[in-house]
Amino acid sequence: MRTSISQSLALAVLLGAAATLFAQEQTKAKPEDTEIWQPVPEKVNPGAKCGEPPSNAVILFDGKNEDHWVSAKDGQSPADWDVHDGLLTVNKKAGNIETKGKFRDYQLHIEWKIPADITGSGQARGNSGVFLASTGPGDAGYELQVLDAYDNKTYVNGMAGSLYKQAIPLFNPSRRPGEWQTYDVVWTAPTFQSDGSLKTPAYATVFFNGVLVEDHYQLQGETLYIGKPFYKAYTEAPIKLQAHGDKSEPISFRNIWVIKLP
Repeated sequence: MRTSISQSLALAVLLGAAATLFAQEQTKAKPEDTEIWQPVPEKVNPGAKCGEPPSNAVILFDGKNEDHWVSAKDGQSPADWDVHDGLLTVNKKAGNIETKGKFRDYQLHIEWKIPADITGSGQARGNSGVFLASTGPGDAGYELQVLDAYDNKTYVNGMAGSLYKQAIPLFNPSRRPGEWQTYDVVWTAPTFQSDGSLKTPAYATVFFNGVLVEDHYQLQGETLYIGKPFYKAYTEAPIKLQAHGDKSEPISFRNIWVIKLP
């Protein structure tokens, strides 16, 4: 149906009147009309140096002990990795470890190092993982891959900086073996309906050695080694570190802290 000239003119008049009214209202507006004063954000003292925990962080490993960690086999037995010289080194015989505390949405800082004398290739070269939510002893959880990616060919959705088998990192900022690497992660946990069905998906933003490699990536579910990802309902979950079964030299972690997000 064609619009008549009179209808077009009437529409133009109405739009012009609306624009005039909007301009008048803007003229009457005051700066304080759009000022928000409450709630006041919590005052936090940042770390003295880059990577040091701020005052509101939960320190998961400070170089002294495994007090915040347990075996992931049952979530109760003591963690049995090697603490030495301020480092937490994987004990492959002991298996995975996870935090005693459970988390939903958070910011995580963790530093890791591939041994300078690393051997092996592909997925058998310094393999570990940071599971952003460990949903149970028999469940996959949501894994941020740890691996030597300096000069080591493997599938790109399984390299360092990937959300395992789902998200390829935007860049590869890996340092050579023997040098410390850093992950800074913002994790938004999935939410579920009362019947266990998915309400909102999980998202992860990852900075790898200060470089953005995962930009608010929407996960498709738990990160599986075989098969397609799927979601399984949970509320809060520990953060898990992996003792991978490959035969390469074990990697080390340090300076691990987390901030619970409101």
